[in-house]
Amino acid sequence: EALKVNGVLTSLNLSDNALCGVKFGRGSYDASGIQALAEALKVNGVLKTLTLHSNNIGDEGAKAIGGALAVNGVLTKLVLVDSNIGDDGAAALASALRVNEVLTSLDVSNNNEIGSTGATAIADALKGNAVLTKLKLDDLCHLDLPKLRGTDPVESINLSGKALGPASAIVIASLIAGNGVLKTLNLRENHISDAGAAAI
Repeated sequence: EALKVNGVLTSLNLSDNALCGVKFGRGSYDASGIQALAEALKVNGVLKTLTLHSNNIGDEGAKAIGGALAVNGVLTKLVLVDSNIGDDGAAALASALRVNEVLTSLDVSNNNEIGSTGATAIADALKGNAVLTKLKLDDLCHLDLPKLRGTDPVESINLSGKALGPASAIVIASLIAGNGVLKTLNLRENHISDAGAAAI
């Protein structure tokens, strides 16, 4: 409720607070807390950074946050690390990315349930989103989206040894498809697997 009226708070970290009633696999899932937070985000006009690391918000929570992102005009950084988000939640965030015009950094790393379907939804959304510059799907590496798109043109990108998984590879493949300047891409020693290799 405070976020609906507060006019000065620009950064909020609610990491590891069992916002949905579950912590370390114990408790009963209840989305009412994250849904209330999402409703506040729809009207808040000052918060720029929101960190919700390790709260097990799940797909239902991600859908609520996605709904807020679709109308929020100020939040620039969102951290949803280790939040038990899967393909449905990723798709909801992707839908928000299609219309959001301010978010520049999104971290959804360590959400191992995001598979090819969720990654493809995000990749498709990024085709029409030129605002997001940093996307983190795996623990060790933010993807530099302007360089991968070619809007910040470079001829070589080294992403070796970054523990990138299939989801990152799917997004990378989608972005470099329209890149007219990149000549060398190093993806050695990662974990892109067959799905990632097929996308590349």
